[in-house]
Amino acid sequence: MTDGMYSIDFEDRDRLKAELGGGLPEGSIVLMEGSYGAGKSVLSQRFAVGCCEAGHGVTYLSTELAVSDFLTQMESLNYDVTGHLLDDRLLYLYAPLKSPGATPIRGTERSRRQTYLSQLMNAETMWQADLVMIDTFDAILRKDPTFEALVRGDEGRQGALEIISFFRDVAATGRTVVLTVDQTAVDDEGLRPFRSIADVYFSLEIIEVGNEQRRHLSVNRFSGKGERVGKTIGYSIRPDAGVVIESRSVA
Repeated sequence: MTDGMYSIDFEDRDRLKAELGGGLPEGSIVLMEGSYGAGKSVLSQRFAVGCCEAGHGVTYLSTELAVSDFLTQMESLNYDVTGHLLDDRLLYLYAPLKSPGATPIRGTERSRRQTYLSQLMNAETMWQADLVMIDTFDAILRKDPTFEALVRGDEGRQGALEIISFFRDVAATGRTVVLTVDQTAVDDEGLRPFRSIADVYFSLEIIEVGNEQRRHLSVNRFSGKGERVGKTIGYSIRPDAGVVIESRSVA
């Protein structure tokens, strides 16, 4: 960590570190929105492996990829994470969300009766890393009965305030929390509290240009001590190369 930033390294592979002013701000809440296929998971994985390469500890919680699938995907992108997993620099957790009664994180019988967000907050081991990445956070929100009431009354809003307060407390210790969400799966009212408290707020989109698909990362907010950050960053995802920066416009 230098100058209040967690480096995301891999400068020999791509320009992402330079485009984001050096990395992700220390002690921040990062929100990354994008519809299915926009590249949220791959960018999160790129952040994770880059942070590990820089010597930071990372916890990566996925609601979509089992460990074997994660390793296969990382290999296909030519991101080597085996060493980081073996030396405990990277803690990978799989949280399959099958039904309201499923248990996303291993725990006692009592914890199985708790809500998804409560289980998340009580999983102490995952919050010990420098960076904690939750991909995808909206899947946990949609399965949690407390959050479902967010737009219906004060009880739901209180539930949102509790998880937001928890994230703020984590960030106050110098750790950074990265949340990915599919904004088409959760309504604006549900996402508004998380957008408002995010120190870093990215939007990902796919734009059709002729027969081509172009991916853009828009930097809606970036509070940190890094260098100048691009306002819009064009990127692609390529086999054996991972994230490739195509173009940028400067804020």
